[in-house]
Amino acid sequence: MTQVHSRDGGDAILEAFRNLGIDYIISSPGSEWAPVWEALARQKINEVDGPTYINCWHETLAVDMALGYTRVTGKMQAVLLHAGVGLLQGGVGIHSAYLGEVPMLVCSGEANSYGENPELDPQGQWYRNLSVVGGPNRFVDPFVKWSGQATSPYTLYEQLVRAGEMAQRVPKGPTFLDIPIETMIHDWAPPAKIRRVAQAPKVQPATDSIERLADLIANSSLPLIITEGSGQEVAGYESLVKLAETMGIPVTESSSIYANFPKGHPLYLGAPEAYLNQCDLVLLLGTRSPWYPPSAGPASATVVALGENPLKGQMVYQNLLADMYVEGDMTITLQLLTEALEANGAAKGSNAAKIAQRREQWTAEHDRLTAARQAAEDAARTRSPIDPVWLCAAISEAMPDNAAYAEEVTSHRGQVLRHVQWDRPQSYFHPNGGLGQGLGLALGVKLAMPDRPVVALMGDGGFLYNPVTQSFGVACEANLPFLTVIFNNGNYEAMRRNHAHYYPDGDAARSGIWHGVHIPGPDYPKLVDPFGGYGVRVEDPAELVPALKKGLEAVNEGRIALVDVALSI
Repeated sequence: MTQVHSRDGGDAILEAFRNLGIDYIISSPGSEWAPVWEALARQKINEVDGPTYINCWHETLAVDMALGYTRVTGKMQAVLLHAGVGLLQGGVGIHSAYLGEVPMLVCSGEANSYGENPELDPQGQWYRNLSVVGGPNRFVDPFVKWSGQATSPYTLYEQLVRAGEMAQRVPKGPTFLDIPIETMIHDWAPPAKIRRVAQAPKVQPATDSIERLADLIANSSLPLIITEGSGQEVAGYESLVKLAETMGIPVTESSSIYANFPKGHPLYLGAPEAYLNQCDLVLLLGTRSPWYPPSAGPASATVVALGENPLKGQMVYQNLLADMYVEGDMTITLQLLTEALEANGAAKGSNAAKIAQRREQWTAEHDRLTAARQAAEDAARTRSPIDPVWLCAAISEAMPDNAAYAEEVTSHRGQVLRHVQWDRPQSYFHPNGGLGQGLGLALGVKLAMPDRPVVALMGDGGFLYNPVTQSFGVACEANLPFLTVIFNNGNYEAMRRNHAHYYPDGDAARSGIWHGVHIPGPDYPKLVDPFGGYGVRVEDPAELVPALKKGLEAVNEGRIALVDVALSI
């Protein structure tokens, strides 16, 4: 039977989320959210459609789960955090969403009557510990698109809707609304017009810019593509393949955060640096930093930057060396560009021989790179201690082709990108910003793709920055099993390399006395024991593939798994 009740701000929040098309409310719960919990209970009792609540055990984890889900689906989610302290805990994830232009609606609460209202006691923690001078917005203002406070129950619903709409406009990113308990617990009357919020329109590039770029490509002798984020959408991934094949253009990746192109494709070349000065046209697809240092771009090629927001206001410094911009939704841009090239016959006539020659040239280069990669993997296969190159090759050998990787490896990221193979869209995800987000990202990816095996590739240092216990607990509670592979060299190797970079002949380098480097880590496999998981440490290279396969079997059974791999460096 449907319950009759007076509505309050909790209903307003849930109704806003519902009409924004939010699938999940992901929360590390706080004491201010009782009105929302009441509204969720009524939603279930009354069998009303609406967002599903996911209980997280840590604020960063909640934010990163939402981020991972959105990076797969493109759909914004809601995160509820606890007061200013919850914002501080979740700040690294919010900052990551800001850098990565991932839409997200983040809310936290507070009390502003501090027990002086005779009709409402918010309880003493707000007076003693949780209040923030100037408001909790101050904690996140530098890395959200917009922040505000819901000062009235009469504006709460539309403020949330507006914040959600702004998060999804270009440049996308997190928005934040502070909602006091006094606003939430007040009676709320729905507005006269309750609507399903319209989706944000996708921006299409100007026709003349597409035509001009098509002419540049048609007249180019050796064009090159550098991509970082063009594979966010499956259609974007597929459109890039079609463009590259149509015109015989090789594809490289720089600091990629998505799987953008199949690695086994004959036009895939890996990193771009070796080819920058061979080419006369360079296309930057969703690329924030295509080369380093920023001034080390191609000496003479024409550079064209494509994407809906190529100039990143969230970066302190950026130098794309761009001669032209084609701004619009990436997938639409790639589709329109390929259509324009087909319409003007750019791949036919006198160009056909040129394109065929390019394909032959770059296929030979791809085959050379593949042979060198395989030779390195063969040489590393039996080395002991385990070579990180062999670990990456073993992962490729043990995992199915539909595996999705959430990667947070610092020192060995180059080996991961070179030696772990994937040829499907949405197979690779890398967080922006600071360490401590890989496990939450993996959980969000698994939430979005429950039928695909998800593998978290973690350095031992980065792993320890994560909320490990909380991540494994949520994986079990929400039925999101995944495999964690730890690249364990017992060091913050990036710290040692950085120190040696500045002091190559210094006292630390000569004596071997390093500070901030050694990691006396725990017995990592035992961390999954309280959750019924499969855990194993591998020191013998011959045991690596069997251990990874057993980890995958455990995940397929619905359990978490962890494979701790002792590396040589």
